[in-house]
Amino acid sequence: MAAGSGMSAAGSGSANSAPDYEAMAAGAGAASMLPKSEVTDTTPAPSEHVEKLFRDLEAVKIINLAPEDRMRKVLALAPADFLAFRQSLSGAELAQFTQGLSPQQREIFAAMQSSTRMVGAEEMQTRLIRDIYSDRQLEAVMTDFWLNHFNVYVRKNQNEPYLIPAYERDVIRPNALGKFEDLLVATAKSPAMLMYLDNWQSIGPDSQAAQNAPRYARFAQNPQVKAALKDRGLNENYGRELMELHTLGVNGGYTQADVTEVAKVFTGWTIAQPALGGEFQFEERRHEPGSKTVLGKTIRENGMNEGLQVLHMLATSAATARFISTKLAVRFVSDDPPPALVDRMAQSFLASDGDIKTVLRTMFESPEFWAPAAERSKVKTPLEFVVSAVRASGATVNNALGLVQALDRLGMPLYGMQTPNGYSWMSDPWVSTGALVSRMNFALVMSGDKLPGVRTDWAKMLGEAAFSGRPVAMDSGDGGVDPEVAAKERKLEQLLLGQPLSEKTRTAVLGQSNDTTAAIQAAKEFQGGGGGRGAGAFAAGPVAGEFGLAAAARNAVPDDRQAAIMAGLMLGSPEFQRR
Repeated sequence: MAAGSGMSAAGSGSANSAPDYEAMAAGAGAASMLPKSEVTDTTPAPSEHVEKLFRDLEAVKIINLAPEDRMRKVLALAPADFLAFRQSLSGAELAQFTQGLSPQQREIFAAMQSSTRMVGAEEMQTRLIRDIYSDRQLEAVMTDFWLNHFNVYVRKNQNEPYLIPAYERDVIRPNALGKFEDLLVATAKSPAMLMYLDNWQSIGPDSQAAQNAPRYARFAQNPQVKAALKDRGLNENYGRELMELHTLGVNGGYTQADVTEVAKVFTGWTIAQPALGGEFQFEERRHEPGSKTVLGKTIRENGMNEGLQVLHMLATSAATARFISTKLAVRFVSDDPPPALVDRMAQSFLASDGDIKTVLRTMFESPEFWAPAAERSKVKTPLEFVVSAVRASGATVNNALGLVQALDRLGMPLYGMQTPNGYSWMSDPWVSTGALVSRMNFALVMSGDKLPGVRTDWAKMLGEAAFSGRPVAMDSGDGGVDPEVAAKERKLEQLLLGQPLSEKTRTAVLGQSNDTTAAIQAAKEFQGGGGGRGAGAFAAGPVAGEFGLAAAARNAVPDDRQAAIMAGLMLGSPEFQRR
């Protein structure tokens, strides 16, 4: 118990104050059995130890209350007292506190610790649940593509997590298969993008706001506000990334002068009351007056319409058509897509005014897309791997937080790429030895029902009438593979991969089908090590322990352990890593 540990620490003395064991053995008096007076530590216990002991005892009193009284007591605590209470709880005490609480009460308790993290966790879980259960697979894939293309970072600041849900729901997903220009304009106006690339703070050097800033700074009482008013000015982040990453590409023919001019064009594109989850707003007084020159074309002074004109120029550019087409071909076909395919996709892009469905149709109907060389040539990203593994296994996801944390450990936390270029669609970043071992560990943990919030049903998937559901010895007795084991393995191949495994992989799966050692080790390594600092850890933070999922996962036993091991080995196999 926490209180007991505090008392033990407070009562421990110096090594030099050990009892005189010779005197004790000789039957000396009580006085000689005590530590020698000259080395006795008479310093009083530090006050913080006493305070901690008091807090721990108070926490135990609260934990022992009935669920309704427990929540009522916690809700009545002052913020500082609640923080002290939460920090005093061990993992076991936290699980005890949440026992008997309703889901709503557990969510309230988690939000009290950090509403920002709670919102982030819910957004990441919602995204995974939608991807796993969606019947609109192409829409889900393209939403993922554009979220990565127009990347935002959840840990930018405390406001960003509140802006991301609307970014996915209202900006990216509705436009994922529409016109590229509509998508581009929507992202430019999105508070999540304006916040992430700092354009909401950008002010034209000759704007009315810039001219008034020194006067306002003189009257500012807060030194930080005073400095901010003096230093604020033109921010080029969005102008640069708009051309380099969103449209033209790094070799798109623009210059640094173009970056500066585009930044001036988008001054005044800001957020109304961002701390209150504000909407897009064009603020004329922040906008840089006068004409600008972008890519050799004069943009006459026209307020917000200047930005729309530049976005139209970029969205209809041949360089943009090629850049977007290349990126799509890398995502769907090959790390090095055939130039002829990219050319046809770029032509479709321009001919259809950037209609994304038309460009995709050109790619899907091309001979290059169906060529043998393109079949399973792409390595899945960690997100694709996790979602496809859960979908293929038919697992039920009761809580996706364990999957969010798994993506963190696999190196691809949702909304976790800090730089605006997003995650790579190439194979190289995802095929290191350590990364592939982590994938195998995840597959074994998930298939063995050791991943919190995710449950499989191998007996149902295999058909209870066809198989006994109990582990069967691989050896039939005559040196061959037991027919039931072989049949079970073949059916899992069909269900999980849709194609036969290589003989090498099949032999490994059959040989380890009754060996629980790998699964046990996988659970230790995957759940106990690696990751922990990405966006998944940020989202989980104080949320992870509130739902009692980890303990349930540790104690779970799959209905067919042999099938679970074979499935885990298949999902972690080289064949399943490719799409």
